[in-house]
Amino acid sequence: MRAKLFDAVLDLKGLDGVLKDRGLGVQGRVQCFVDQEVIRACDDKVPFETGTLKNSALTASAIGAGLVVYATPYAHYMYMGEVYGPNIPIYEAGELAGVFSPKGQAKQPTGRKLAYAGAPQRGDHWFERAMAEHKKEILAGAAALAGGRPEGGGGG
Repeated sequence: MRAKLFDAVLDLKGLDGVLKDRGLGVQGRVQCFVDQEVIRACDDKVPFETGTLKNSALTASAIGAGLVVYATPYAHYMYMGEVYGPNIPIYEAGELAGVFSPKGQAKQPTGRKLAYAGAPQRGDHWFERAMAEHKKEILAGAAALAGGRPEGGGGG
């Protein structure tokens, strides 16, 4: 028996359309879902004193861009969970009123851990802790929105 030969062309020009139809990509319904669910999953893990840090994810993030932003001057320090210094004390009337660092001197980790109100639920590295708990359900929701099924979802 003789094999038949044929020519084939794979046209991927429509790939962008397929991705858009499935809600994938920047500003697509799947990315919006993932961004919102990440913020939701992190919500009760973000350090909370006044709510400014926690709420900054809603005001500073462009939902659908694939990047959740916590936008406060102290967000990095809170996320790392370590005191950065130097911190030179400021006293007013014999009471500690605050601290400052000399201008032009970069803050460095001191090796001292921060203490968080609401710990151990609230504290450092909130994204990693939230994903350890909620990653599978977020991926399952994203897959369903895209018209697929999560990895390991079976089928056939």
